[in-house]
Parts: sequence; C-alpha cells; structure tokens
Amino acid sequence: MTPEQFLEFARVLPEPLLLVSSEGQLLATNQPVADMLGCRRQELPGRMIFELVTESTNDIVKYLQACSSSRAMVIGSLTLRKNDGQMLVCRSQGAVIQPWSPESSALILLRLENRVVATSNFVLLNEKIDELAKEVQRRKQAEEALWKANQELEIRVEERTTALQETLNELQLTQTQLIQAEKMSSLGQMVAGIAHEINNPVSFIYGNLHHAHKYTQDLLRLVEIYQQVYPSPPPEIQKQVEEIDLDFLIQDIAKLFQSMKVGTERIQEIVKSLRNFSRLDEAELKKVNIHEGIDSTLMILDHRLQASDNYPEIKVIKKYSQLPNVTCYPGQLNQVFMNILANAIDALEASANNDNQKLTKNNPQIQIKTEVIDEKWIEVSIADNGLGINEQLHSKLFDPFFTTKAVGKGSGLGLYISYQIIVEKHSGQLSCFSEPGKGAEFIIKIPVSSV
Repeated sequence: MTPEQFLEFARVLPEPLLLVSSEGQLLATNQPVADMLGCRRQELPGRMIFELVTESTNDIVKYLQACSSSRAMVIGSLTLRKNDGQMLVCRSQGAVIQPWSPESSALILLRLENRVVATSNFVLLNEKIDELAKEVQRRKQAEEALWKANQELEIRVEERTTALQETLNELQLTQTQLIQAEKMSSLGQMVAGIAHEINNPVSFIYGNLHHAHKYTQDLLRLVEIYQQVYPSPPPEIQKQVEEIDLDFLIQDIAKLFQSMKVGTERIQEIVKSLRNFSRLDEAELKKVNIHEGIDSTLMILDHRLQASDNYPEIKVIKKYSQLPNVTCYPGQLNQVFMNILANAIDALEASANNDNQKLTKNNPQIQIKTEVIDEKWIEVSIADNGLGINEQLHSKLFDPFFTTKAVGKGSGLGLYISYQIIVEKHSGQLSCFSEPGKGAEFIIKIPVSSV
C-alpha cells in the first residue's frame, strides 16, 4: 500500500491512523492524528516517530520490529508530545500491511487511541457488561422463580386433585353405605312386618288349639259312652262308623293336634327369630344374648343351607360356650353375622362346583364357635371348609368395593361394613385366617360392654 492509497483509505475513518516504516519514518497520517498533536497534517509526513513520542528510541524500534514480524495486531503504548507542550498517552495497535523485503522496508499501520477516552469507553463497556450480567442474572432468577412457582403449582394441583379424588371416593362410599343401610332398614321393616302379620293369626290358631283339642276329647268321650250304652247301633250308624274308620280316627286325631301344636310352635319360633333379627326397636346399645342373634341369622339363611339339585346340604356345627349378655348394637351385630355366614355359604357353593374339592363337595360344613376370652372380651368364630382365600388377597378383604365374586353377585361392601361395625362401633377386632384349599375362618372379638 502506497502512502497515497493509505490516505485515500484513512481519510474517511474517524480513528487516528499512521503509516510508518519499520525504521520509524512517518509516511502518511490522517487528520485525526494531526488534531491529536495540534498541528497540520502536511507537516507530519517525512518526520520520524521518535520526534513525536517520549519513549526511548530503543523501545520504539523494538515495538516496530515486533509489529513487523507478527501476524497478529501488537498492542503498545505511546506518549505523544503535542505542539502546546502537553503529553498525550495513547494506546496503540500495530499491524504490518507490507512485510519487509530486500527491495523495500516493512510498512506498519498504527492505530492510536486516547487512553483517557479508551479507559472511559472501557469503563462504560464494563458498566454495560455488568448491567447485562445483572439483567441476565435477573432473568435467570425470574426463570428459576417461574419454574419453582410452576413446580409448586403442579404440586398443589396434584394435592388438590388427590384430595378431591379422596373426597369423591368418600362420598361414593358414603352414598353406597347409605343405600346399603337403607336396604338393611327396608329388609328389617319388611321382616318385622311379615313377622307381625304372621304372628297374629298364628297366635290365634295356637291359642284355639287347646280348646279345639279339649272339645274334640269331650266329643270322643261322648261317642265312647254312647257305644257303651248302645253297643248295637242301627245299621245306618254302623255303616258310617265303618266308612270313617272311627277307631283309627280316635287314635290319629290326638296325633294331629300334637302335630299342629308343634307346627304352630315352630312358626312362633320363626316369628321370634325374624323379630330378633330385625331388631328395629333396638337401635341403641342393649344387653343381648349373642347366640340368639346367630340363631336368628341361621334361620333367615336356612333355605340356603338345605340340599338342592345343584348343592349338597350344608351342615352347621355349633360349639356354643356359656356367654354373658353383651352390651352392643344388636341389629348391626346381626348384620355382621349375616354377611359372614352368607359369604361362607357362597364359598361352599363355589367349592361344590370345583372338582378338586371332593371333601367339601361331599361334606360342606360351617362351624360356629363362641367362647369367653376373659371377663371383658368374648370371641365368635365362623369357619367353613371351602376353597379358602389366596394370601395376596388377605390385605384387601376389608377394603370397600373389593370382591372376588362375579359381577352382580357382590357389592364388595359386606366385609367392609362388617369391619366398620365391629371395629368402630363396638371397639372390637375382626380378622380372617385362611389357606387355599383349607377354608376360611373369621374371628370376631368384641368387649362384653362397649360403653
């Protein structure tokens, strides 16, 4: 690059630029350099750079040599002597634009920058960088805060969703329990109504059987006296005596009355059991005979214990101990007996359809055992010899809506409600022990007094 080409290039640039030979001679400058020195630009070409700076000639020569031999820009510092005698410290950047050759010396382009302005610009740049860093940090903090808020919101939403789901499940369970309780109440009312309707005519029949039997005996004695007084009755009477077989009638009529008496007493026992099972008038705590509740429940389920075309008879073995009267909610306790006994019957019916349960098929049994644990507790055990329950299902037996029965045959609430009645209402314990193929045993432990 010639000095003229340099001037054409540098004239339009606002930065102070010098074109210097490797020996230190000024070949060309632009106007900003003249302005820095306070002189005319035409006065500078041809002068040596050593005349314009305070640094030693040796230091300047080394700097120019470094610029000549480096491919990168070399940073340096020059202190200029201005025409008014003041010193101006400048930051310099030197780069070779024409390497040295035997025919010509190297050409070096020097860019000068007022150190004060540079420092100010550097400080300003640093301030801008700091501000930018702070802004980046603020944005980063804002993003972290937003992320944290989103996480907390997601956690709250999840917690709220879980809480709502639990509430919904509780409401559904409560609704189902209310429906179940209503069903039991309706069943109790129906049973009590039937018992009442049956009891009236049966009581009337039973009360009149004694009089009918007495009247019949009186008539038979009269016939006997008549036969003694008139041993040879007219042919018409003799014919009627033979047609009705009077001797057999006299012997059988007593048996008929005895049979009718037994039948009406049985109906009265059934009515008593029905009323005992419903317990509509005993919603509060009351001292009752536990065995009466079990027996009344068995009477309700008696039709399922009998043999049928599909299932053999289920034998009920009672091993009752001498129990004290227990303070409890009788109707609710009967509901527990009903749920557990009905489940045992279901299990035995399922066993009867299983080819691997030959013993159960031929000899299905339910054993009910009661005993006194101590002066404060009693125990009721209800065991069957059915298929049993898999171990992995034990922990779910008392969960709401859990059932192993086919759709439509079980709501999954029987054992759950039973557990609530025994544990929560009576402060007792309800547990199950079972092994596959060895039946299941439910053990109820309740205090003698729940108060």
